[in-house]
Amino acid sequence: MSSESTGADAYVTSVVETEPAVAGEMFGDRIELARQFTAALAEHGEERGLIGPLELPRLWTRHILNSAIAAPLFSGSVADIGSGAGLPGIVLAIARPDAQFTLVEPMERRVTWLNEQVSALGLPNVEVVRARAEEVQRPGGFDVVTARAVSALRTLIPLTAPLVRDGGELTLLKGMNVSNEIDAAQKQIKKFRLSNVRVEVLGEGVLPETTRVLRARVR
Repeated sequence: MSSESTGADAYVTSVVETEPAVAGEMFGDRIELARQFTAALAEHGEERGLIGPLELPRLWTRHILNSAIAAPLFSGSVADIGSGAGLPGIVLAIARPDAQFTLVEPMERRVTWLNEQVSALGLPNVEVVRARAEEVQRPGGFDVVTARAVSALRTLIPLTAPLVRDGGELTLLKGMNVSNEIDAAQKQIKKFRLSNVRVEVLGEGVLPETTRVLRARVR
């Protein structure tokens, strides 16, 4: 091993967040896969343009566990729109091997990363599709469609709602301003026939940063 690679490994080790104890509880017997994915993201995420340089010290809490806390909300066929680094898609697929995930991502280099991780982790419940959301074709639609850190709701709803089967659900991981986004997206909520629109806050008392999830039925 070269001195340069040794130095790089030491740098990653020194700045990446220590795995929180709650991670083992959240992933159960799938924790080794979560560790493997997190390590790969820590080592290659910045250089491949998947995460910013400031994310390593909070990689577990802000990204991995922030996604995993929502795992109980997913079942059946799930589409992750703009999957990017695999957040939340890869994390959810690790936590929920009983659900089938389609990761939709238009950028070739990110699709390459996603396919690499699916292969390395051995995730038979994941399909990676290189496409924009509006190009995805699935007869009957998905049971659940999700997205994380993609765009504001008034832009995101027209991209995601058409992919949900009749009676299925949007389950979108959002930030602190989700209530304001809902107010600004009333036209889109009505146009795409969303009902029972609500925000659920997950991880209170468990994670240092809670996860806000917009859930809505699509009819």
